[in-house]
Amino acid sequence: MVSERVCDKNLAGDEKNFVLYRGLHNFVILNLYPYISGHLMIAPNAHLGELDTAPKETTDELMDLAKRCQTALREIYRPQGFNLGMNLGRVAGAGIPDHIHMHIVPRWPGDTNFMTSVAEVRVLSEDLPTTYRKLREKF
Repeated sequence: MVSERVCDKNLAGDEKNFVLYRGLHNFVILNLYPYISGHLMIAPNAHLGELDTAPKETTDELMDLAKRCQTALREIYRPQGFNLGMNLGRVAGAGIPDHIHMHIVPRWPGDTNFMTSVAEVRVLSEDLPTTYRKLREKF
């Protein structure tokens, strides 16, 4: 879940806000509250609240970027699986219900499976600046 509006990140500096890549219609960003190291999000540049109203060129590029993210994560982190998904609408769990975005989450056997370990604390193997530096070179 992200507490700030995704489109606000699109307007700001890339490294400061962990924006890895800017396409014509979408951008790739690290999740500020990752489930696990390497948790990425792809969001449209345009402020879009619903997937079914997004232009085809936006959704086509979004899926192309999802493939590119999967390749980059595989090369850097060597995960054994991935979760890709969108939560559309607040009742579906969308932390940012008014701006669609896709999550790309690398997975390994025995990882925390999106759950906090102890007292709402997640343990990550690296900090966001390190993750950013590792992945930035792949974009």
